[in-house]
Amino acid sequence: MPGTKPRPPKKPEPETGHGHGHGHGPAAPASKRVKLLLIWLLAPLALATVVAMIVLYPWGKPDPTSVVPQGTPVAANITTTATGPCLAQGQVQVGDQTDPNAKPCLTVDLTMTDGPANGKQLKLTVPIEPSTPRFAAGDAVVLAYNGGNAGDPASFQLVDFQRGTPLLVLAALFAVAVLVLGRWQGLAALVALGLSFLVIALFILPAILAGENPLVVAIAGSGAIMFIALYLTHGLSARTSAAVLGTLVSLALIGVLSAIFSAAASLTGLDDSTSTLIGSLGHGIDSRGLLLAGVVIGALGVLDDVTVTQTSAVWELRRANPDLSWQELYRSGLRIGRDHVGSAVNTLVMAYAGAALPVLLYSSISGVGLGALLGSEEIAQEIIRTLAGSVGIVAAVPVTTILAALIASREPAAYLSSTTKAVPSHP
Repeated sequence: MPGTKPRPPKKPEPETGHGHGHGHGPAAPASKRVKLLLIWLLAPLALATVVAMIVLYPWGKPDPTSVVPQGTPVAANITTTATGPCLAQGQVQVGDQTDPNAKPCLTVDLTMTDGPANGKQLKLTVPIEPSTPRFAAGDAVVLAYNGGNAGDPASFQLVDFQRGTPLLVLAALFAVAVLVLGRWQGLAALVALGLSFLVIALFILPAILAGENPLVVAIAGSGAIMFIALYLTHGLSARTSAAVLGTLVSLALIGVLSAIFSAAASLTGLDDSTSTLIGSLGHGIDSRGLLLAGVVIGALGVLDDVTVTQTSAVWELRRANPDLSWQELYRSGLRIGRDHVGSAVNTLVMAYAGAALPVLLYSSISGVGLGALLGSEEIAQEIIRTLAGSVGIVAAVPVTTILAALIASREPAAYLSSTTKAVPSHP
């Protein structure tokens, strides 16, 4: 018509082989090809994870036990406490014979609520040290029973507080908060969290204690946790698969960097807790591998957050404007990722710094120079743990964004709104 401006031609979608995709015409076959490609990529990885778990699991081996007697935990309630000189059971102090340099002791009267002396009264003497918990009347405590005469106070040792009730209350509050906000998806997330703990308790811990390579065990266990958590929480979809691929690539990068730089820095992994573990097991364990396993498992949760957020951002961008090419999706998603990566890296750094706070405090008063302080085993392993994890998080943003952009640009717009349900098959 006269005066009518001609309609500009559609901008072609690079390397898609179809239009901008609304579920009509040639778009569906392209999306089907993407799904087949994802299956070909992820199915072998999932199968390798299952096979590795089967091979590494200590089938038929007895459960490892500590060669150092730890005692059987039994419960009790403190009825009264008194501070005074450290006297043996039945010993009576005559006159003022107290050594002014002697450390005082806490005499504790307890009522046993568990174990072989259930219901009986017991009196224990506990030296008061800076590292000793401050017990008081009314406290519910845990004793270690060495298996001896249940009527002899020497068979028991006061070790800790009972914390079951507050932990259960806090866990219930956490579950309620997740369910109120997340509803069905929150329920799926809680189930995935429970299954993740089962993988750690029933596979990772037994396999490492049986002497398997800790890093290989951690990679297999992290793979299982990743598949379970992401697909159960976010559904079987191309969107979730993009997050899985991004997590896998970033996790592999973290493992490689940690292995290279821990070897270059001659880290042994023999901190106090690991040395205690080796002494309790009575057999050798790969302490450096245990350090690397902690890096991989510790970074997994933050990586999941980054990759899922990036794929969600790209999918929402495509759903809002189906005409965007994969390059435009990538650039827009990367701008969002730059904001996210700063907070994610800070989260990881603060988490590791908080866990290593006693080590940092002790090192700060040791009187050594900054160079020697940073090069010490305890501090150096925290630095490598933090930096390797942070590099993986930074790499996860562009890797996941480009994967999500390539996949989302080939998905029909009609299927992009699917988030927690599996995408129906295309004809």
